[in-house]
Amino acid sequence: MNIIVTGCSRGVGLEICRVLLEQGHSIYGIARSCPEGFQALQAEYEGKLFFKSVDLADCENVRLNVFKDYCGNRVQIDGYVNNAAVAYDDIVTNLNLDRLKAMYNVNVFTPMMMTKNVIRNMILHHTKGAIIHISSISVHTGYKGLAMYASSKGALEAFSKDTAREWGPMGIRSNVVVPGFMATAMSSTLTEDQRSKIYARTSLKTATSIRSVAETVAFLLSEKAESITGQNIHVDNGTI
Repeated sequence: MNIIVTGCSRGVGLEICRVLLEQGHSIYGIARSCPEGFQALQAEYEGKLFFKSVDLADCENVRLNVFKDYCGNRVQIDGYVNNAAVAYDDIVTNLNLDRLKAMYNVNVFTPMMMTKNVIRNMILHHTKGAIIHISSISVHTGYKGLAMYASSKGALEAFSKDTAREWGPMGIRSNVVVPGFMATAMSSTLTEDQRSKIYARTSLKTATSIRSVAETVAFLLSEKAESITGQNIHVDNGTI
């Protein structure tokens, strides 16, 4: 399969690429930068892992930047993993509209435009494809300072469910993976005390495995999940 993965260069995005490559798929990665870890994976899977640097805040030019200059109609897209996101953490009384809009461009508006063009490609190639959005447990369990970020992920969850209903008759599935807190760059600003409090709210009392999230994404993209659509799949160590 040919699969687009955004936010592919590090953290859970890089692990998703690794798992999919191990399964023999071709990956069209999109991110702002191409660090050494991603370059090493490219070298290991030469001709199977591609990369383009795209500013995903530029939601108005998604079609040009991705679907014309990178994944044109010649490429049959079988899956799309919307993993790229930026965080805007603060309490609600400090909300800054410019920062909120900037986050929504990356976390909501660009994924919507990406989904639009992915579905058009699937229709063109008569592909029964799969779309996976990566959300956050903060949508379902409140955390101080994450209201704005959680709202952007909640918007994606609603978008995915309605996408599934709209395009299910064409065999196109849309699901959401909801990870718990993982040891990623996005959570690196947390103190050890903050981490401990978060993990204490889970059944397994530890960080969510990045590999487990990536394996779940791979499963949902596969034919093994052909009857799963419109769902939120929690991979969160049993967050209470």
